[in-house]
Formats: sequence, C-alpha cells, structure tokens
Amino acid sequence: MAIRVMLVDDQALLRTGFRMVLAAQPDMEVVAEAGDGAEAIEILRSTAVDVVLMDVRMPRMDGVEATRHICTQPDAPKVLILTTFDLDEYAFSGLRAGAGGFLLKDVPPAELLAAIRSVHSGDAVVAPSTTRRLLDRFSSMLPSARSEPRHESFGRLTEREREVMLLVAQGLSNGEIAGRLVLSEATVKTHVGRILTKLGLRDRVQVVVLAYETGLVRAGGGPAGRPFGP
Repeated sequence: MAIRVMLVDDQALLRTGFRMVLAAQPDMEVVAEAGDGAEAIEILRSTAVDVVLMDVRMPRMDGVEATRHICTQPDAPKVLILTTFDLDEYAFSGLRAGAGGFLLKDVPPAELLAAIRSVHSGDAVVAPSTTRRLLDRFSSMLPSARSEPRHESFGRLTEREREVMLLVAQGLSNGEIAGRLVLSEATVKTHVGRILTKLGLRDRVQVVVLAYETGLVRAGGGPAGRPFGP
C-alpha cells in the first residue's frame, strides 16, 4: 500500500513542487494538503495519513504547535518538520513536540523521498549530521542541559548499549556507529531497539533530545565527561 502523505505549508508553490516529486513515486501518494497547522489538524480528523510533511512558520497555528497536537492523538501519523537554517530553533522545538525528524526546505528530491520512507518504516533519524549541527547550536537553550546530567534509566543499559547511545546522541547513523565500534549494522540496530525499550523512548530522535536535555552530550557534539557512571 502506498505511503499516504499530507503536505502542510502556507506556500502553495512549495506544496506543488513536493507533490510533483511524490506523485512520481509508485509507493507514495499525496492524500491531503493544508496551508497551516489548524487546517492540518482539521483535515486529519477525517483523512487517513501516514506521514505529515510539516512546515514550521505558518499563520494561525505554526508547525510546532500542530505537531504537538498531532503527536498526542492515538494512531498519530509520523511528522517530518521542514526548516531552514534561519529557523533551527523551531525545528528543535518540533522534535521535542514529537516529530520524527526534520528536513531542510531545499532538500534534494532523493533525500526527501528517503526520509519519508525512513520515517514511515519507524527509523526516525533524518540527516544525522544536520541533526547534530542543529542540536549543537541550540542545546545551550535547554535549562537542564548543565544542571542534571543523569537519567534514572541509564543504569539499565549495558556498557555496549551506553556506547551506542552516546554515538546515537552525537547524530551518527547505524552505519557510522557500526564502523566506529566494529559491529554489523544489524547488531547496532538491535542495540538501538533495546536502548529505546529500556529508556521508554519512542525513537532515535528522542534519544538525541534526551542526551542534550540531561547533558550527556554538550554543544559541539562531544560527550560531557562521564555521563553514565556514579
């Protein structure tokens, strides 16, 4: 069955461009469009959608608030936040609101399609290096980033899971982590799944956000000292 995509952007020209790219794919279809967050929420009440491609700055209701509302609903679609470098702080807020990842508005078509498929399949990390740069820039805005560098569930992780989590938090993909730790990608994927389960997290994006909120990773993308030990 085709991935049902909703486009939410106040610029009709951008929606048209994205729709043309998606329409050429046999496994995707655009089932709805909206010009702002409020309209998107209204449409979702009666339209089945798998992935929402969500702009950030829009009239009436912006993408962050719409994402927050959408992600609290049962059987909510996945949300991909759209951003530009000038709006990085909104993208980070979108991740905290429950978005599965984010894209730059000038993303190449191939990356856009890969991101939609990735999020639809449950792998929430999109453009890890860009995620890392984004969080490096705005992690200092988090009030808890320096005050509370621990999380009660970290003690449940094995030593290897801690290593994998730290690399996930720095924005590395499964392939990059596998190369760094000399593991297979399948093994890394298994470790990531166990980390999510033990920490009660939904996806890899939440791992990154948690790491910055608790101070496991500091601005610059590196580990903040000994993040797991006593």
